[in-house]
Amino acid sequence: MPPIADLVLFALALAAAGVVSGLLAGIFGVGGGAILVPVFYQVFGYLDVPEAVRMHLSVGTSIAIIVPTSIRSFTAHRKRSAVDMDLLKSWIVALPLGAILASIIAAFISSVGLRFVFVGISLLVALRMLFNRETWRIGDTLPGGIARQIAGVVIGTLSGLMGIGGGVLNNTYMTSFGRPIHQAVATSSGVGVLISIPGIFGYIWAGWGVPGLPPGSTGFINWIAVALIVPIALVVTPWGVRLAHAMSKRQLETGFGIFLILVALRFLYSIYG
Repeated sequence: MPPIADLVLFALALAAAGVVSGLLAGIFGVGGGAILVPVFYQVFGYLDVPEAVRMHLSVGTSIAIIVPTSIRSFTAHRKRSAVDMDLLKSWIVALPLGAILASIIAAFISSVGLRFVFVGISLLVALRMLFNRETWRIGDTLPGGIARQIAGVVIGTLSGLMGIGGGVLNNTYMTSFGRPIHQAVATSSGVGVLISIPGIFGYIWAGWGVPGLPPGSTGFINWIAVALIVPIALVVTPWGVRLAHAMSKRQLETGFGIFLILVALRFLYSIYG
């Protein structure tokens, strides 16, 4: 068991992560999972959580935290009439289905496999954000019909495997079809709600009865970490919303891209370091 002083230090680190995740939820429309997952991975490792379940526990706990932060962010963005409600309504089945598929995959994939998923998607999206050009578009109108539903399932599945709220992928998806980054960010907050709620139940099921989980865990969700971070994140999320609407498109994309590269490098180090 780590010394009390170290436990206090890591509790403070979790609190700081709550501040950052809340700001990210507001600025980028994400639930903060991209920062929480690596922080959890580090903390759970220090607490001697076995390597085999550490990444799974990090992802599941992040998903649980995304529920309230996404709802808070969605409410704030919707007040500004920035959310594409038609897109969200069309994904009312696709996104939750993807989140459920992610939890099924998580029950069988290895810890290293989950980290590679996180790294690969983070780097691809980061490069798209950093080197984005107005001419880099798939089209000028979001697809409808089966193509839109497939996109929703893919976004839900990959986000569920990363422990994120879908903002990383939905921002890329919407801007690739000519939608403004501010609308993409606002809509992503609603995407997070549709992914994280079924994701909670999925990760509880996926980790039910798995040995090596720390106290306060139900399946792959640690409620002690949730209780520490959620109150802080809820307070600071509206600040992030105000920042998002004050920043330019290029500032949002550059900041988001750099952030994702740093996260990807951190996980590559955990695999090869």
